[in-house]
Parts: sequence; structure tokens; C-alpha cells
Amino acid sequence: MGCGRVGSGLALELEAKGHTVAVIDHNRESFRRLGPNFNGQTVAGVGFDRDTLIEAGIEKAGAFAAVSNGDNSNILAARVARETYSVEHVVARIYDADRAEIYQRLGIPTVATVLWTTDQILRRLVPEGSRSEWRDASGLIKLCEVTIEASWYGHPALWIEEHTPARLAFITRLGEGLIPDQHTVLQEGDLVHVMVAEKDIAEVDVILAKPLERN
Repeated sequence: MGCGRVGSGLALELEAKGHTVAVIDHNRESFRRLGPNFNGQTVAGVGFDRDTLIEAGIEKAGAFAAVSNGDNSNILAARVARETYSVEHVVARIYDADRAEIYQRLGIPTVATVLWTTDQILRRLVPEGSRSEWRDASGLIKLCEVTIEASWYGHPALWIEEHTPARLAFITRLGEGLIPDQHTVLQEGDLVHVMVAEKDIAEVDVILAKPLERN
């Protein structure tokens, strides 16, 4: 929802990755930003209107991004997508960073504009593999945000260290960072950050993408 610079950029990048994309905007002129080679669907209308969402294919959607220029519209549309249509991956862009934390606690992943990057939103729409956040001067060690398969939720966070060659650095939960200890349990919505050797990243991705195997 929203075909400004952010929305059009996301739509084009998602389509380039092989996804089927529908774009909603109240202004038909906005669709010009998609260019002549965009093969997705464009729907003119209000992004939280159910008829508009259904026309755009919300009932079959695997992900929904609310990136219009209005906080209220974005959070309302995101909640409709999550609560009415059970879309698995939902993210809303919020200009007011203080409000963003409140919406995080309501279960809607948000990205405040001051912290926004296209990559952050894509990570929440299409979570897969690891994303490098920092590397040491030698390039041999990386701090990565990793994606974990759902069966890991409800289990000790430190099990990541038991099952992979990575070291758990910290977790971002509801917009706040925490350093896990032996009592920390992984929860849905956690952003997991690990320290890992460059040579082990592929192995870590494979292990965390599979259902958890108990020893």
C-alpha cells in the first residue's frame, strides 16, 4: 500500500526477486513510478478498504507492506491485513518513532522513518537467510541478523549456540535490544543477531531454516 518512492522501490525489487506484486494507491498517477516494465497489478483505492484489498488479492497474499505517507492509514491497513486476512508477514512504516514502539507491542512490525531502509522492510516481508550488519577488519567474522524457522520459538535462545557454529550476540524484541542469558526464550517476532565466521554463514542459515531437532 502506497506507491511513493518507498512503495514503488519495494514493488520493483520484490518483482525482480520473482514475487507476484500488487500495488495500492489512491492516486492513479503514482503508478507511473513503477515504469513501463512492471508486470504486477495496480489498484486505485484506499489501502485499508476491504474491497480494495480483495481486488488487490489480499486473500492470497503472503506479505503486506503499508508504506503510504500517513501513520494512521499504515497501521490501520496493517492491522486489517494481519487480523482480518491473516497475512503472515506484515510491516508498517511509521513516521512517529514513539508510536512505532506502541504498534510493535500490538504485534505489528514497524519501521520508523528515521531508521528506515528498503532492506529492513524486505527482511520482514520476505525473511530468508542472513543479513550482514558488521564485519571485522579481516572480513572473517560477521555480525548477522538471521532468520529462524518457527519451531525454534518457545525454546531457549542459547540453543542456537548448541546447534550451530554461531554465537548469539543479542535479540531485538518489540523494538528493544536484549542480551540473552540461560533464561531467555525465543519468541515470534524476535530479530536474532549472531556473530559467525564468514566460512560458517551458509551452514548456520541451513540449520536455522530447518525445524529444530532435539538432541
